[in-house]
Amino acid sequence: MNHTSFFTKAMPALGLAALLAACGSSPQGASVTPTPPPANASTQLQAYDWDLAAAYDGRGQAAPGWRLDGRPAARLHFGGQQLSVQNLCNTLGAGYTLEGSRLQVSRPMSTLRACADRDLMALEQRVAAQLPQAQRVDLRSGAAPQLVLHFADGSRWELAGTPTPQTKYGGAGERIFLEVAPQRAACSHGVMKGAQCLRVREVRYGDNGVKLGTGEWQLFYSEIEGYTHEPGIRNVLRVNRFKRQNVPADASAYAYVLDMVVESERTR
Repeated sequence: MNHTSFFTKAMPALGLAALLAACGSSPQGASVTPTPPPANASTQLQAYDWDLAAAYDGRGQAAPGWRLDGRPAARLHFGGQQLSVQNLCNTLGAGYTLEGSRLQVSRPMSTLRACADRDLMALEQRVAAQLPQAQRVDLRSGAAPQLVLHFADGSRWELAGTPTPQTKYGGAGERIFLEVAPQRAACSHGVMKGAQCLRVREVRYGDNGVKLGTGEWQLFYSEIEGYTHEPGIRNVLRVNRFKRQNVPADASAYAYVLDMVVESERTR
């Protein structure tokens, strides 16, 4: 049985209490003319999640290796003064400051969750090494928001914006922890005939990261955005729960969005 726990293996510098509390692209070789950042650049930066769409080297040529076939692109999220990167083996976290269009990113830190995909681990290491070289942002608003990150060596990333759950649902969510059982269970209910639902129970932690207790197992008549369940894997998830507006009669009153996988265990 393989067991990997974020709480026991995370780098000390991350601070467990803080973690708990807390597109188009240009043609190859084309130059990008910097545009002044909007007055609310910081607000716009934090209103979207930014998916890496294309990368170019210092000569403006397409730079391979920043996307892996069959896997979602690296996703950057700016919240407060913290930058996180998802869709890698681990979640990267770093501090950042934005002054006008000038961006500074500190050296990222990482959880230490085991990852069998060597290509994904190598990509994670490349991303962690590249981010502190960021120097400037170019934000382009519109129907398809775009973020361009410019680095010290002249290279750049182009990222496509997707509204964050906070933007999508019109407010901050409630952070909860859910343990997901290894197997789904039959959950016929109302219009759901012959459905298979997740089985979950809430997990409570203290500010110091110590587990205080768990709730009762129950069927989960919804899905968790961003989470793909693998049979035989027990997970503890950090989830943001949002109150929906104008909810249809047959829909859940809440939306659940994955923030991070805290703990994983293969049971068979």
